Amino acid sequence: MLREWVPALDWVPRYERRWLPRDVVAGLVLVTLLVPQGMAYAQLAGLPPITGLYTTVLCLLGYAVFGPSRVLVLGPDSSLGPMIAAVVVPIAGADGDPARAVALASMLGLLVGVTMVAAGALRLGFVADLLSRPTQIGYMNGLALTILVSQLPKLLGFSVDADGVVGEAAAVVRGILEGRTVLPALAVGAAAFVVIVGGQRLAPKAPTVLLGVLLGIGATVALDLGDRGVRLVGALPQGFPPLSLPAVSLQDVGLLVAGALGITLVSLADTISTASAYARRAGAQVRGNNEIVGIGAANVLSGLFQGFPVSTSGSRTAVAFAAGARTQLAGVVGAVAIVVLLVAAPGLLADLPQPVLGAVVLAASLSMADLPGLRRLWRQRPVEFWLAVAAFAGVALFGVLPGIAIAVGLSILNVFRRAWWPYQTVLGNVADLPGYHDVRSYPEAELLPGAVIFRFDAPLFFANARVFREQVERLAAAQPRPHWIIVAAEPVTDVDTTAADMLTELDRDLDAAGTRLVFAELKDPVRAKVERYGLADAIEAQHFFPTIKSAVRAYKEKHGVDWQPVTGPTTLSDGQPPNDVGH
Repeated sequence: MLREWVPALDWVPRYERRWLPRDVVAGLVLVTLLVPQGMAYAQLAGLPPITGLYTTVLCLLGYAVFGPSRVLVLGPDSSLGPMIAAVVVPIAGADGDPARAVALASMLGLLVGVTMVAAGALRLGFVADLLSRPTQIGYMNGLALTILVSQLPKLLGFSVDADGVVGEAAAVVRGILEGRTVLPALAVGAAAFVVIVGGQRLAPKAPTVLLGVLLGIGATVALDLGDRGVRLVGALPQGFPPLSLPAVSLQDVGLLVAGALGITLVSLADTISTASAYARRAGAQVRGNNEIVGIGAANVLSGLFQGFPVSTSGSRTAVAFAAGARTQLAGVVGAVAIVVLLVAAPGLLADLPQPVLGAVVLAASLSMADLPGLRRLWRQRPVEFWLAVAAFAGVALFGVLPGIAIAVGLSILNVFRRAWWPYQTVLGNVADLPGYHDVRSYPEAELLPGAVIFRFDAPLFFANARVFREQVERLAAAQPRPHWIIVAAEPVTDVDTTAADMLTELDRDLDAAGTRLVFAELKDPVRAKVERYGLADAIEAQHFFPTIKSAVRAYKEKHGVDWQPVTGPTTLSDGQPPNDVGH
């Protein structure tokens, strides 16, 4: 049991010496990405750059002990940075004390960690499914735009005081028109951006982020950029912070809770998707709830050492995987290397220009955007394309935290929409093709005279009971009036009490008009509910058949008919919402 929740107890005793060289090399390669990205994403979250390094060290060590994946790499994340800032900055104030902002962010990390550990222990990993793929695409595109606009002032060498994407974009344009651009800052930031993005495309395995950082430091030394108006990182504090609880009030904790829940949801979705992708590559299984506990433990440790919320990093995991990492020792090596940097050489990055960190974040924002995904949704399923657009607009117009709430709400509404107006069709017999098939897909299908085989692809519950009834009544009103309406009930996975009452009334009304309501292929658990509701007595037991074939045989024997080609329209309700592509 303990090994299940503390995986290090499992892999450390079984560690093989031959893995050591690969893990050490992978860890050192990781450092070239961990340091600049950690500092850049800390600033994206509205925090001092050094907190990004503290966070990186603790989350790597925490996940090495509690994380089940052999190769997953954690750290400060570009998608969480704006969310952290959206929570912390309004409480601390735009020009607030940095120490207070750090304390708030650390408490936010603790809240996220505790929430995730509890979710994993209670096996609630399924909540990650609240963000559907289309809404994730829209949300991440909105987040990419938010990051892009927020980092442009840093790249241009000035700051703006505005809220929201639209306000910040307008402030950037005003700053440019007013001549506030610091050309040396723009030059070094743009050069670093070109090196990072261009290098990633031309040589994906090259340490392009490190090259951009070295370019920036070299330019500072050679051209005295600090004297030309370019802001520099400056010397980092030496050493490592002590273990401590963040000093925040209970009122502040209450304000942080909503943000912690939003960050938890995004982190869960990111973690499960990334873990699944790399588990497939490594031929391993994903232990979703254990992953959540591992990420939660990493967040708790980060929060106890002046860190902030973290998530899985796809880019850093890809680097570790490509460098040959075999276990979490690679992350431990990376963490130790950062500690050595902080203790022995805190001034090593003092000449790093702030615009270069902005370029690192801008490059990350481009990797977050998924325009091909939007185009694919438009081709495959326009309804989900518009869901993605709505999620994008939610983030871009209302902010990061409202945007995540909008994205979740849209995902839930989309599920409800499908259950409310499910796909419905009439089935027929197709020559030389076993079974019964959708007459929309097979217009040549034959029908039974006086009978309709109707399929309703959803559970029957209060929201769609009226839709089901109206559709059946419309089929029953056809001329000549059918003797039987056979409900192909295999897709009906549930019947609630509202739907049961509707079926009782519908059966009574149909009987009065000379049409029998018949069910075929009703699942045993659903049949048990129907019997408990008393519906089986109302509809009569002989009108329940185990298969469509047996129902068809009984009808043919009773009425002496056989399949005939379609002679009239078989379309369903004109008032039914259109069924989008993909059913």
